[in-house]
Amino acid sequence: MRRSPLPRLLAALLNSGMTYQHHPVVVGAAPLSIEDVVAVARHHAPVELSAEALAEVRRTRTVIDGLADDTEPHYGVSTGFGALATKHIPTEQRRQLQRSLVRSHSAGMGTPVEEEVVRALMLLRIATLATGRTGIREETLTAYVAMLNAGITPVVHEWGSLGCSGDLAPLSHCALALMGEGPVAVGGELMDAGEALRRNGIEPVVLHEKEGLALINGTDGMLGMLCLAIHDLGALATVADIAAAMSVEGLLGTDDVFAAHLHALRPQPGQALSAENMRKVLRDSPIRASHDTEDCPRVQDAYSLRCAPQVAGGLRDTLEHATRIAGYELASAIDNPVVTLDGKVESNGNFHGAPIAYVIDFLAIPAADLASMSERRTDRFLDKARNQGLPPFLADDPGVDSGLMIAQYTQAGLVAELKRLAVPASVDSIPSSAMQEDHVSMGWGGARKLRRSVEALGRVLAIELVTAARGIQLRAPLQPAPATGAVIDALNATTRTQPGGDRFLAPDLAGAYEAVVDGTVVAAATAVTGPLH
Repeated sequence: MRRSPLPRLLAALLNSGMTYQHHPVVVGAAPLSIEDVVAVARHHAPVELSAEALAEVRRTRTVIDGLADDTEPHYGVSTGFGALATKHIPTEQRRQLQRSLVRSHSAGMGTPVEEEVVRALMLLRIATLATGRTGIREETLTAYVAMLNAGITPVVHEWGSLGCSGDLAPLSHCALALMGEGPVAVGGELMDAGEALRRNGIEPVVLHEKEGLALINGTDGMLGMLCLAIHDLGALATVADIAAAMSVEGLLGTDDVFAAHLHALRPQPGQALSAENMRKVLRDSPIRASHDTEDCPRVQDAYSLRCAPQVAGGLRDTLEHATRIAGYELASAIDNPVVTLDGKVESNGNFHGAPIAYVIDFLAIPAADLASMSERRTDRFLDKARNQGLPPFLADDPGVDSGLMIAQYTQAGLVAELKRLAVPASVDSIPSSAMQEDHVSMGWGGARKLRRSVEALGRVLAIELVTAARGIQLRAPLQPAPATGAVIDALNATTRTQPGGDRFLAPDLAGAYEAVVDGTVVAAATAVTGPLH
């Protein structure tokens, strides 16, 4: 995960010009992977087109060229679009039809979305174009690849897509830039697309028959955001296991309930993986050993401790399902109409975003619940009636000091927001295009809120880590497990979790969040435990 995740302001979009060394991602040889999407979208890996893909693009373009002068109506070639599909377009106006389509559909509003989202949707549109099923010309496709590789990021707005007929407005803003029109960001500078193309030696594309439609009729925006969310939630699932283990240790809980034989009785795969992570993190804990006696009065820990693998495991299993659905979509060619393998041009409904929209909404549910359980563990640390002998709010001088009281308020506010974001977008539908497009997926909107969920979950876990780290250090002279001690040391190297008098807390929480999203927390733990799931 990048160090400044999910920027929401134009300034962040313009200042995100850092590049990384990555092997090229070859499009056309095989379906892209989620890792390919992350590499191009987030780390600016270069994109190449396979020779096989270019050959197929050239072959199927001949099919569209053969229809260009046909007097018979062909959707997107010689007709209007949507509810105007019955309108016949004269031959001499068919290229103007494509330009007008892109210009009119570039109708987004609101805050520009993140650079990585735009790059992801550009890559995924390129992947569909490279299948040859859209009838795009080779020179149009190669210009699109050149624009992406040059780091030219069209300004795409928050609002405009209903997730049916694809992400029309977001993709149209990208196609508009390919035509040399509209605003783009390049290396931190906002400029006109025509100027950006000129500086990089790219000729603006003059669209031919069907090309405008081919450039904008796809599920690429919502799929790109799903891929990024899957990647990030996978990393946060590991952080969640580490944080839960630290809370169990700091609250004098037991790791007996994480034993493999107990989880084998309920063979949910994600649950077993999370339990194994927690066992590894708590291994050889002197704090744990200190209360492993026959006279220990507690029989069972609270659910937020005892059932942590069940909840975190549920997220893992949901991620596995979402990854499978994303894989199907990454192997798809989404356009309407399509050039079939036998050379026919046929209409279809594959642009409907429902399959993606459902799993986008699904992921927001366990993200919210995992955060909710994390907040309950934090609250337990701060309550002297439940924290097993620690001071109220982990304060140095309770009454004079408030300790981490308000950090939990912040966490509770984040959890409340996560619960709101878990309300599904895909159950809604507002008809459009004069009732021609009378059912839509709302997948783009679902993906936008999922990104906010991912960010909020990371912040909730950061607050739990700060709380657990302080609680563990208050157990001195007892020492933590080697792995949890390594995490605490790593946190304290960049922020402050040590007990003491009240201080300006926001920077400490921000530092912990950075340690969550940049991999510091997981790296510190795995340096001791070895690989974690």
